[in-house]
Amino acid sequence: MSDTLIKKSSGELVPFSTEKLERSLFRSGASPELIKKITSSVLELPTINLSTKEVYKHAFQLLRKSSFQLAARYKLQKAILELGPSGYPFEEYVSHLFAFQGLDTSVGITMNGKRVTHEVDVWAKNHEVQYIVECKHHSNQNYKSDIKVILYVHSRFNDVVSQLKRRQPAELNYRCWIVTNTKFTTDAVSYASGENIELMAWNYPSKGSLRERIDISGLYPITCLCSLTKSEKQHLLDQKIVLCKEIIDNPSLLKFIRSNKTRKVIEECKSLVQG
Repeated sequence: MSDTLIKKSSGELVPFSTEKLERSLFRSGASPELIKKITSSVLELPTINLSTKEVYKHAFQLLRKSSFQLAARYKLQKAILELGPSGYPFEEYVSHLFAFQGLDTSVGITMNGKRVTHEVDVWAKNHEVQYIVECKHHSNQNYKSDIKVILYVHSRFNDVVSQLKRRQPAELNYRCWIVTNTKFTTDAVSYASGENIELMAWNYPSKGSLRERIDISGLYPITCLCSLTKSEKQHLLDQKIVLCKEIIDNPSLLKFIRSNKTRKVIEECKSLVQG
């Protein structure tokens, strides 16, 4: 099957890689035995018109039979894609990632520029630095934020900071952040690096990517959960509940579902956060 071409979600045909599948299974926490079992099963799939979506679905189903915890971690990227479609849940989620670093955060803040106001997705701060964070959420993992996005955000950042400096201590530092759940173009990365703009994407930078920060913090989104239906997840998102940890800390958030299901959901949340 190593010579088999597999269709990506973008429509591009690429050689099938068992190594890539094994790496994704390893990151989920699957044992070597389970990785071997799932990989062998995938290799038995019909190769005609095989897609990455079908491979993912097959592997996910086998992981789910073995462990909800493993399946939830395996679907992490897809779970972040599901923090939409409005994008507001993603902003809430990003604010929690910055709060994990000990920063005070606010979401959806209107801030003054020189002549107009701007809505800032996340404002994160401590006594030394203030981060103006723009969040770009996409439901298609192949989408890339380009140079136009960087230029626009940078311009808004400069306008906001010009007014913050007039009324805040002179020793404060200000940083521009742009966070996306997908990717940035090469030009976007090049411009940002030259202007001290911090970027965070799913796999960027190599140290401090979105995926790495989630693994380190244990801040898994509720969209990872296998024990909740899509409508139940949406109900929580509508209440601005985005983290499994929030359910652990406040189980009453689940009072809208059947009581005999609550324990199962809480146990899955704990296995993710504490596993």
